[in-house]
Amino acid sequence: MDNEVYSFALKNTLNEIQNICPDIKNSFMFKENGEIIAQDENTPQNVVVHLIDSFDGILEKADAIGGIEGITLDGNKGRVTISCMNDIYLVTVTSKKADMNYVNTVTHVLIPTILRLLDKINPAPLKNKTPSLEVETETPVAGELEEQTETPVEKDWTEEPEETLETETLPSELPVNQLIIENLGGLLVPSDTVRIDSEMLLQWEEFSGSTRIEQVEVETFDGKTTRCKVKPIKDSKYEGKGIIRMPEKIQLNLEVRKGELVRVKPLVY
Repeated sequence: MDNEVYSFALKNTLNEIQNICPDIKNSFMFKENGEIIAQDENTPQNVVVHLIDSFDGILEKADAIGGIEGITLDGNKGRVTISCMNDIYLVTVTSKKADMNYVNTVTHVLIPTILRLLDKINPAPLKNKTPSLEVETETPVAGELEEQTETPVEKDWTEEPEETLETETLPSELPVNQLIIENLGGLLVPSDTVRIDSEMLLQWEEFSGSTRIEQVEVETFDGKTTRCKVKPIKDSKYEGKGIIRMPEKIQLNLEVRKGELVRVKPLVY
């Protein structure tokens, strides 16, 4: 499904929820990497970005304890609630007098229902594309067979191995980047996860055709390797500088330290 259609459906859902629950003043949805999925028509974009940045540290620490299901922040004039639904975060800002049982009932029924419906609709275009790809690859072969009059079978057998070899060499063509180690510490930081620039992760995903890169292989120049989980860097001062933020445990296993270069490549399954 087109991203605009997906966002449009969720935006309409948020607007309808506000009609049902007038005590909801603002609402929006975003992914863990900070990507904004949808927001109601009353919430400015700059406010959404500011709030996501404010939640960043909370969500990063929550990863170490298995994630979160919900957070509620009480203020003098209202209440902010963060709920996790299908790896998507829903944020609602309500008035102080809002009936939260009613608000939670509505949001926790409508939003998951819409997400399930969208997920069911989403695979349809992918299924429709498959036959067209098969036709495109088979049509030239069929045309050649019609034109051939002497040895069509031999022609067929010489072409098929070439296509097979091209398919098998794709994994080895995945990009390998040299990155500088930067320490990643903290009480609640996962010891099995490194952080890499989000733009690099997006480039890897586009190159490999993967929807999401979740693991990488890190190799030292001495030949030591390890596989670990990966997430985008959340501290802006490290973005675009060729940095890999690495916990101490992984550095010890690889016998490397801050400032050294390592080779990093995505793992696609």
